[in-house]
Amino acid sequence: MDISVVIPLFDEAESLPSLYEWLVRVMDEHRFSYEILFIDDGSTDDSWEVISRLHSQSPDTVRSIRFRRNYGKSAALFCGFRKAEGKVVITMDADLQDSPDEIPELYRMITEEGYDLVSGWKKKRYDNRLTKNIPSKLFNATARRVTGIQLHDMNCGLKAYRNEVVKNIEVFSEMHRYIPYLAKNAGFTKIGEKVVQHRKREFGVSKFGLNRFVNGYLDLLTLWFLNRFGKQPMHFFGMVGSLMFIIGFVAVVVVAVMKLHALANGVHAMLIGTNPYFHIAILMMILGCMLFLAGFLGELVIRNSQSRNDYLIREEL
Repeated sequence: MDISVVIPLFDEAESLPSLYEWLVRVMDEHRFSYEILFIDDGSTDDSWEVISRLHSQSPDTVRSIRFRRNYGKSAALFCGFRKAEGKVVITMDADLQDSPDEIPELYRMITEEGYDLVSGWKKKRYDNRLTKNIPSKLFNATARRVTGIQLHDMNCGLKAYRNEVVKNIEVFSEMHRYIPYLAKNAGFTKIGEKVVQHRKREFGVSKFGLNRFVNGYLDLLTLWFLNRFGKQPMHFFGMVGSLMFIIGFVAVVVVAVMKLHALANGVHAMLIGTNPYFHIAILMMILGCMLFLAGFLGELVIRNSQSRNDYLIREEL
């Protein structure tokens, strides 16, 4: 099979028929063998009924998963990636803002130019400039700085992957924004970018609010930390904890030496128990021990646990 198109969706019943027809036309024109995977992320409208009709029309090409509740885009992509069978996997949103006409070129870049992943870049956007465009530019600038991946639009929903890539990354929490970084951390370093068309939304409303930018920065920090210390938490907590303990211990020794020196010279000095520096030093030693133990416990948890994602699937076609 040439292509698997993975489409996560939530309440997009109006756009699904048009998207399906557009996809079929593009695939047939280029004689691709393909499958379309609709991942219904707990929709409350008629999305599943529409998908069921499409499946009955084309049972060999339309597949779908329906969650019992809304888990989020990352969960939908995770399950879609596990089901995808095409040698090239295309992801796109269901709101018709991503153009299926971009698929042939994305496919060519993967199969002929040898990219592991190609991300779309919506260079010309039709979103609100104040609430989406400017925050998006700041967000992507930060992401480029932290990840080292020079993509203009890391969160673009239209992407192409070699099948091996999607089978070896784990998209969790809200990490769909950083799939290129996940791929890079998994060893897939040939990551490209293609300018793609951005279309105005025809139906429904956006499912993402401004809080996605705050969550996005927090997720970026989480991903950076997990990449650096996720498998070896002792390297972070142990180092910081040891440093704090040593500084606190040295401070206690200094306070004690100053007290002994004052007594030896008959100089009045405050009691050690009333010296604020003594209490700060003791606090640092205690916090250092706690951080060291946190790293030690983290190592034990990692050594004795297996990573897994459990999503309750209601139906599958």
